[in-house]
Amino acid sequence: MFSKLISKELNLQETQVANTVTLLDEGATIPFISRYRKEMTGNLDEINIADIKERYEKLTEIAKRKETILKTIDEQGVLTDELRQKIGQTWNATELEDIYLPYKPKRKTRAVKAREKGLEPLAKILMLQKENNLEDIAAKFISDEVPNIEEALQGARDIIAEQVNEHQKAREIVRNVFERGAVIYSKVIKGKEEEAEKFSDYFNFSEPVKYCPSHRLLAMRRGEKEGFLRVSITPEAKTAINRLTGYFVKTKTKSAEQVAIAVDDSYKRLLEPSIENEAAAASLEKAEIEAIKVFVANLRQLLLSPPLGQKRVLAIDPGYRTGCKTVCLDARGNLLHNENIYPHAPHNDYKQSSRKIETLVDAYKIEAIAIGNGTASRETEKLVKNIKFKHKVKIFTVSEDGASIYSASKVAREEFPEHDVTVRGAVSIGRRLLDPLAELVKIDPKSIGVGQYQHDVNTNKLKSSLDQTVESCVNLVGVELNTASKHLLTYVSGVGPQLAQNIVDYRMENGKFSERKMLQKVPRLGTKVYEQCAGFLRITDGKQPLDNSAVHPESYWIVEKMAADLNSKVSDLIGKPDIRTKIDINKYISDKIGLPTLNDILTELEKPGRDPRSVIKEFEFATNINDIEDLQNGMILPGIVTNITNFGAFVDIGIKVSGLIHISNLANKYVSNPNNVLSLHQHVSVKVLDVDVKRKRVQLALNKTNINTEN
Repeated sequence: MFSKLISKELNLQETQVANTVTLLDEGATIPFISRYRKEMTGNLDEINIADIKERYEKLTEIAKRKETILKTIDEQGVLTDELRQKIGQTWNATELEDIYLPYKPKRKTRAVKAREKGLEPLAKILMLQKENNLEDIAAKFISDEVPNIEEALQGARDIIAEQVNEHQKAREIVRNVFERGAVIYSKVIKGKEEEAEKFSDYFNFSEPVKYCPSHRLLAMRRGEKEGFLRVSITPEAKTAINRLTGYFVKTKTKSAEQVAIAVDDSYKRLLEPSIENEAAAASLEKAEIEAIKVFVANLRQLLLSPPLGQKRVLAIDPGYRTGCKTVCLDARGNLLHNENIYPHAPHNDYKQSSRKIETLVDAYKIEAIAIGNGTASRETEKLVKNIKFKHKVKIFTVSEDGASIYSASKVAREEFPEHDVTVRGAVSIGRRLLDPLAELVKIDPKSIGVGQYQHDVNTNKLKSSLDQTVESCVNLVGVELNTASKHLLTYVSGVGPQLAQNIVDYRMENGKFSERKMLQKVPRLGTKVYEQCAGFLRITDGKQPLDNSAVHPESYWIVEKMAADLNSKVSDLIGKPDIRTKIDINKYISDKIGLPTLNDILTELEKPGRDPRSVIKEFEFATNINDIEDLQNGMILPGIVTNITNFGAFVDIGIKVSGLIHISNLANKYVSNPNNVLSLHQHVSVKVLDVDVKRKRVQLALNKTNINTEN
């Protein structure tokens, strides 16, 4: 139904859109469609498919709104064929509401009261703009409810003002004036200057809306919401009134003067407030979209951070007075041991703590140490790096963002019912090193600490975008069926929370899955869900070698035919490159199987189960920089990108305060998007530009001559 409209808007072929919509209607997920239905969609990627899905849902909402509007107008007995056609041809939500406005049930407005007094005929006479003798004409409308000529004219003007407000062209004119020249104004509410100090940049602020970046607009709206700022959006009134007058006032008669007065009143009393609300909502929506894009980009990078892989890890959640919670994990992240050490003030048990770490590393054959990047992180890192271990141990600093949220959550209590929040937090730090994706899916993305003003945007839109991002990342990497947690399985294409629990329960009762097709024995996991999820679930060392690849079970027969044609086994195609080179891919093209799928299959045979994430690397802060007071302008320091916003990037340089690289200091040329230059957790070299010790602010610049572009 909507394929033609969507294809035109998104500049895609109509068949691509139609097939994608069909798949979505059938319950297919975005990851499944983009990976396994390339022939149907014409090789559309996840972004294209998500755009189609979003537009399809909006058009569906508009279609439902049309039904309501048509029913309401029809009940009034004023639905003409022309009006029905006009509504039917409109797919712009704003335009639709403009058409509906004159028929929308109203409260008792000034115009409604004037009509009840019988003044509509007078309004019609004035709108003809032919009469000069208004007193004689208006006198005919004097009654008990209209005591004099001025009240008669006022009532007529009220009717005209409402007609102007409901006129589609008038609203377009004012909307256009707002779009071209509206200015956002922000002023502090008198008497709240001290309380609102954090919003001081917006105490007396103005800027054209079209140039106002999302972070500034969201900051002002937050100040308004908290009761500190008064924010308005308006263009120059004279421009709007002149354009409206030019459209509605056609003569120089006395009645035309009355129309001009009504137009002025209509703008100031009705149109300006109405279109301001629209402009405020539109600008906020635009800012929210930008903020969500930033959050999504950061979250994606964070979820796809390089994993250490299956290594035995000692994780430390650093602290001063309460000590450092230390846990030992096996290669799959299972907790083996936990205890506290007290190397820092006020205990200062440095030597004993060092010996304890050395003992634990030796006893549990630890291969890597993960240190949380919060309080006492640098001191703990120094302690660990001064220990001479008997074997090579890699040392990493790991972001703690959201770890406290996880440790107090229901998820953590279910995993570690016998341990307190400190143990759970330390375990989370260690597991983040092993596999960031598997651990971070347990935490509400809003609590992970990346993005800008995520708490000020539409909750539903944010959740939808973040869930879609998590789902995309999980399915891109793939999930080990026999070890994945319920929380990770939840995001596998087509699964969801209940089936994820059913999979875990089945695994607990029946042991490991030896083949993907065993999934069909899981309660309530039917054929459709199996189709959606199977290709994204991996089984290492199972009966079927293809089960450890992204080859979908529906395509196994193709690989088996390839192997048979070469008198080989499927395992030979995976393990022997010389045999794969003999495959003539064109032999296997059919009506349903095309080159996109066949090329994907060959890629998987080359590297089955390949993790698309990069390799993690160790990092070391400058050893002589531990506090903001140690900084000097001009210093060149190593750092890690911790957050990216529209206005720049925050970098951890090891002093507990992240420095800001403003967007203007990212390159020697104009940068429109910091994500085009940097990525989350990237190791960079930065130059200190300015240090404000009192406000704890550090301004940095990207050191363009010495950048490690790898994570």
